[in-house]
Amino acid sequence: MLNLTEIHTFYGQSHILTGVTLEVKEGEIVCLLGRNGAGKSTTLKSIVGITPPKSGGITYKGRAVAGMKPYEIARLGIAYVPEDMRIFSTLSVLDNLHIAASDRSGKNAWNVNRVCEVFPKLAILQKSQGMALSGGERQMLAIARALMGNPEMLLLDEPSEGLAPIIVQQLDKLIRELTKEMTILLAEQNVKFALNLAQRGYIIEKGKTVFDEGIEEIKCNQEVMKKYLAV
Repeated sequence: MLNLTEIHTFYGQSHILTGVTLEVKEGEIVCLLGRNGAGKSTTLKSIVGITPPKSGGITYKGRAVAGMKPYEIARLGIAYVPEDMRIFSTLSVLDNLHIAASDRSGKNAWNVNRVCEVFPKLAILQKSQGMALSGGERQMLAIARALMGNPEMLLLDEPSEGLAPIIVQQLDKLIRELTKEMTILLAEQNVKFALNLAQRGYIIEKGKTVFDEGIEEIKCNQEVMKKYLAV
């Protein structure tokens, strides 16, 4: 469904991604692991066109998307939830959701009613401004807003960061439910959380893919865990 081939991405003169290669098949949860600063977030931003790669290839459902505008990529069915969530703090929860709504209809379409069924807390907080929400509530809203675009693929950047353990458990359950309808690429520094969710994983170090295996292979390889993931 999604393929990255030796992508190289720069911030100005800084060479951030130095050869990231990965693939995500339809219906999978794939995790992207690595220490802080390894290039996980830049990889997701490269996919959605926020920081387009200078070289290398990105294809989504067989279509080359490298160089396309972020809104064009979003219209193809890829939704992105950034690490800092980027909700509109001065708008209400309901307005945040309406801004991202697509015109898709039908039984399985994501709309305000369905989002509020999945996130009952948001139904209670519909009139609350974004700035009044807790960290967990903001994360719920960020994911709910992404779903309002009715994506086929969801990119999640560090969704568990800063959340209380009980909220992380709820997030785990939610992501498992979402995979019944969409494909997920999860960038995480919380190794335990990511490995419990994903079927396959990639490890990034200094902007380059250094390990590509099934989850059990990653869990059992203590040398790799220590070398690339230990804090």
